[in-house]
Amino acid sequence: MGASKLRIVYMGTPEFAVAGLDALIGKGYDVVAVVTMPDKPAGRGHQIQYSPVKQYALAHNIPVLQPEKLKDESFIEELRSYKADLQIVTAFRMLPEVVWAMPRLGTFNVHGSLLPQYRGAAPINRAVMNGEKETGLTTFMLKHEIDTGNMILQERIAIGDDEDAGSVHDRLMELSKEMVLKTVRLIEECDLEGKPVPTVPQPDLADLKPAPKIFKEDCEIDFHRSAEEVHNFVRGLSPYPGAWCDLDFEDGSVRRVKIFAASLTGIKRSENTEIGKPLISWYDKMLFIPCNDEYIAVRELQLPNKRRMNVRDALNGLINEWGKDPKDFERIDGPSYDAFA
Repeated sequence: MGASKLRIVYMGTPEFAVAGLDALIGKGYDVVAVVTMPDKPAGRGHQIQYSPVKQYALAHNIPVLQPEKLKDESFIEELRSYKADLQIVTAFRMLPEVVWAMPRLGTFNVHGSLLPQYRGAAPINRAVMNGEKETGLTTFMLKHEIDTGNMILQERIAIGDDEDAGSVHDRLMELSKEMVLKTVRLIEECDLEGKPVPTVPQPDLADLKPAPKIFKEDCEIDFHRSAEEVHNFVRGLSPYPGAWCDLDFEDGSVRRVKIFAASLTGIKRSENTEIGKPLISWYDKMLFIPCNDEYIAVRELQLPNKRRMNVRDALNGLINEWGKDPKDFERIDGPSYDAFA
């Protein structure tokens, strides 16, 4: 096949969406415009920050559209002026029909789950939080109901037992490059041959797991759940937005802590041990937290007004802060730090 004559509009905002756009540009596809979120202030200085997709587009001299409202007439007219044959959406907003139905070949979406499971804004986080053993990517044609259109292609990847959402995100982002290209090539071939794109309706499953947007209050750890559930919860929210809890420390302080990595220990909780009460082994620099059934061992955390660090550095900081010596504390017999590092 020679050079593609398809005119493509690409829609997305975060880093995840850049991968597919970069793959298209790398293969010489004609991306006539990108659509991304409006600029917004970020960080302590509230400086205006461009989305990763906008940064990429500007670096490659691609026109950028940033509508506040996707039904705004001026945006619709500008979008129509690019005469796109195809639109591609990755990690963007819900589109009105006037937008997704505009190109003659339609609009397809790249979604970070094995649809129909995990429809919604946070499919990667929710899959890991629920302890799934696999996930993947699905490309599908857009229609009215969000994430419900007919599927084009689907690829699966395994999720490691200790893998966090950040790692899964990065692997799916890499996979999305080929998924976008495969889907575009299929649509292009069908167009040249005058055939409809082969799609499959999403199965109607009774047990559907949603993937709604995650808010701060959704990130609080409930240690009354099993250790395995807490472990999955922590890794499903790492590195962002981060699972948090309020811990009662030995100096009597209660500190809001973010936990980014933890390990299952297999150590049973005794009935007289208070759930969620941290148990510190100062000699081994270990932080254990009892869940409903067993302890988890915290490996990486962030104390208030501190950076993210491994548990040894964090506990050394507490010792210095309290002016204590490890010898002042009773030794706790149990697995060493190296068993969970």
